[in-house]
Amino acid sequence: MATSWKAAVAQFGSIPDDPIASAQKAADVILKAAGEGAQLIVFPEAFLGGYPKGASFGCPVGVRKPEGREAYLHYHNAAIELAGPEVETICDATARTGAFVVMGCIERDGGTLYCTALFFDGERGLVGKHRKLMPTAGERLIWGFGDGSTMPVFNTPLGRIGAVICWENYMPMLRMHMYSQGISIYCAPTADDRDSWVPSMRHIALEGRCYVLTACQYITRDAYPPGHESSLGDDPEIVMMRGGSAIIGPLGNVLAGPHFEGEAILYAQIDPDEVLRGKFDFDVVGHYGRPDIFELTVDDRPKNTVKSLSRAGKE
Repeated sequence: MATSWKAAVAQFGSIPDDPIASAQKAADVILKAAGEGAQLIVFPEAFLGGYPKGASFGCPVGVRKPEGREAYLHYHNAAIELAGPEVETICDATARTGAFVVMGCIERDGGTLYCTALFFDGERGLVGKHRKLMPTAGERLIWGFGDGSTMPVFNTPLGRIGAVICWENYMPMLRMHMYSQGISIYCAPTADDRDSWVPSMRHIALEGRCYVLTACQYITRDAYPPGHESSLGDDPEIVMMRGGSAIIGPLGNVLAGPHFEGEAILYAQIDPDEVLRGKFDFDVVGHYGRPDIFELTVDDRPKNTVKSLSRAGKE
């Protein structure tokens, strides 16, 4: 286990219709943060591929408008594939710096998009992903649902790192599963910039006795293409997401942020021993659990729509 080390959250806006440009922007941030000593860097939800804030995709109840289908086509084309150049760009930046990076993206898989968090290791490149289990409200129009096979926690020299995306953090059973995996560095990429978000992050830090790193974009209307439908209006200066990124300690103390004043990198020192100090009086999956009363069953098998049963040995 490492001694005290520096973590960072990257509060930046993506280039929603240009994932390669977003990846290059992210790479520049990684180089800058690592140059300041950061060994872990967390980016916001949907940084590669974009978060379509304010768009309805032409879907009143019972109706799909042609312009909504065009908007989805445009959004699908701006998403990334894991074998694509965007991932290669982030891999190169992490290889150059040795940093561990958690990156929000819109992942394209056939005709379906997923809101995904990618995990990059400086030595090994892309090591895993988490697909958002439960898109919120209108997100269900444009994103598929992840399954239980992508809820990893990675054992690293920095601690045990995992990610839960945006309002998934309000799912108590998902949080409990993350705690059961010994998570100590709990990453929360989000698009929620409300005042109520950081209190939720403080609760999770206290509940899990873990560090919580939450990253949200700071982005204005002029970052989106002119044709982007925005219920917030079309003034180029409108703030579509105002950030609010923060780093929280295992006893709920705010170490950095929340920041609402623009793009920024927030830093904090992480002391792994603080996690164990916190568990002295509260370990939700250990001495403070009651397995004689409560039990959580997690189905972590991948779920595929089509399964092919081999005929080998049956003829």
